[in-house]
Amino acid sequence: MPSTTPSPAPVTTALAPDLLAHFVVKTARPTEMIEWYSTVLGAHVVHEDDQIAFITWDDESHRLALVKVPSVLRYLFPLARFRRKVYGVDHLAFTYNSLEPLLLNYERLAAAGITPVWSINHGPTTSLYYEDPDGIRLEFQTENFPTPEATAEFFSSREFEANPIGVTIDPSYLLERLRDGAATESLLRRDAGVRPGTRPRVNKRAITLRTL
Repeated sequence: MPSTTPSPAPVTTALAPDLLAHFVVKTARPTEMIEWYSTVLGAHVVHEDDQIAFITWDDESHRLALVKVPSVLRYLFPLARFRRKVYGVDHLAFTYNSLEPLLLNYERLAAAGITPVWSINHGPTTSLYYEDPDGIRLEFQTENFPTPEATAEFFSSREFEANPIGVTIDPSYLLERLRDGAATESLLRRDAGVRPGTRPRVNKRAITLRTL
């Protein structure tokens, strides 16, 4: 007699997806966008035609789809890249498992002329923000605490309450200290990336027209 699979029972709580698969961008700069993501993330094209390009940088079939729109749109909407500063999705965040690859990738990109628009130690994370040719912002971060519980504890601290935004940092200085043998744990403190003799921007002062 054939076996039967029990019918799934209804659920009353949300069922979160297992993974974030990809994102899609409509762009009038497909060539520039492909080149930027190839440089920044090591992406490669898996399919491209006159209407769309699919690219990936890991084992997923595609992580980003670029829908090609007429180039004239960049002139019809000259301020479109600034929309995220006031409305809509602000940025996408990518995590490195440790500080070292975050800083080594910073160095590699700086040599290619691609630098962060914002470098900051938020407290929970050390974060470098970049913008692609269309103004889409990507955050590359590493966790500053070893466990989610420790991060949650910091979110509840008086230090975070007093400064929920963080302290601006110099990634080059952090990399210098790392290569000089400083312990990684010490480099994750909020003030670790402040080069001596400089004055960082702290909390709301860290938000400027460029970093917004």
